[in-house]
Amino acid sequence: MKKLFLFLLVIAFAYTQVNAQTATKPAEPEKTVVNPNAPKAKFDKIVSDFGEIPQGTPKSAEFKLTNEGKEPLLIQSAKASCGCTNLQYSQEPILAGKSTNISATYNAAAAGAFTKTITVTTNADATPIVLQIKGTVIAKKEDPK
Repeated sequence: MKKLFLFLLVIAFAYTQVNAQTATKPAEPEKTVVNPNAPKAKFDKIVSDFGEIPQGTPKSAEFKLTNEGKEPLLIQSAKASCGCTNLQYSQEPILAGKSTNISATYNAAAAGAFTKTITVTTNADATPIVLQIKGTVIAKKEDPK
């Protein structure tokens, strides 16, 4: 009986080892269907360099957004990296071949170099587009009394 039990145990062990060595097929990645008519967001520029600007004098940059797709493009959100930058943009759909502007106004309250970002999310892509404004605010000269 012992020999039969050991024999069955060896067979079971061998069976387990043989089956453990067989390769399993990796899961196939999901195929995404690409819409050939989808909207396509194209900016005229990604960075606007203001250069030197005087302290306390707001400066604006315009970023032109064009829909190069066939379906309407929607700006789902546009957010500045801080409260020192005011944004203006249209909430209306941008039709195929049409454009709109995103205006970013920096308040220039603090002296020194700055780099601020504007994160724009559209229905064209799940990945947001990051625009940038930068420059140097020159401090006001104090009047000697």
